[in-house]
Amino acid sequence: MSNANIHPSAIIEPGAKIGKNVTIEAYAVIKGTVVLEDNVVVKSHAYIDGNTTIGEGTIIWPSASIGTKTQDLKFRGEKTYVVIGKHCEIREFTTINSSCQEGSVVRIGDHCLIMAYCHVAHNCEIGNRVIMANNAMLAGHVIVEDHAIIGGMTPVHQFSKIGCYAMVGGLSRITHDVPPYSIGAGIPYKIGGLNLIGLKRHSFSYEIRKDLTKAFKLTYRSGLRLSEALQRIENEIPPSPHIQHWIDFCRNSKRGLISLQGITGGSQQEEFSELGDLLEE
Repeated sequence: MSNANIHPSAIIEPGAKIGKNVTIEAYAVIKGTVVLEDNVVVKSHAYIDGNTTIGEGTIIWPSASIGTKTQDLKFRGEKTYVVIGKHCEIREFTTINSSCQEGSVVRIGDHCLIMAYCHVAHNCEIGNRVIMANNAMLAGHVIVEDHAIIGGMTPVHQFSKIGCYAMVGGLSRITHDVPPYSIGAGIPYKIGGLNLIGLKRHSFSYEIRKDLTKAFKLTYRSGLRLSEALQRIENEIPPSPHIQHWIDFCRNSKRGLISLQGITGGSQQEEFSELGDLLEE
């Protein structure tokens, strides 16, 4: 606890590991199996339980609850883990449950912003620099890749996956996999195109944006079966890590791609064409 700043009213059980320059404010509770790495800040009334590790420089805001028992009724007391990365902000009243199944981990990457009242359930995996806006909710086994953004008041169905650099609008309902680099919103969810503003902000080149646009159009607008669209992407678009990730994500989707079901032409195809302005330069 070198140079730690711990309020006298904080409760820290024996066995907890506290790094250098950690701040623990009034009435926070740190259970004995918790690890707080250097420069972590735990604000008043936060509750950290279970086999939980909080990475360097992360801030836990008041009344957040982390590492508590999963709400999965299949849980039978297995040893499970929560690992939160470096320099994250976990805002007020967020709940991050522990996992289910022996040795499994709920994992949150580095530099994430999890806003107030969000929920992360058992067996979830969140990448680096993810933003979850207020009251976004992840059911069990959800995967969120790097740089994704989930708008407020949005629930994500269990086992769904949100691809990297995707932007999910608020007040949406995610029932299937959201492809990487895309933007969309609504109930039912509608894909609007690529998250071009986000890609530009992250210095994606014009050529890569153009190639991803073609991949998107082949997948969502061509009327082809998904397998046929992916084959054309492989044959017609120059290979790159981003194009390969699009292909792999779509091909390996277990729940199916959101908004893709039933798009075979006609009025639905026209509806998606109206949304296509987001694709244009």
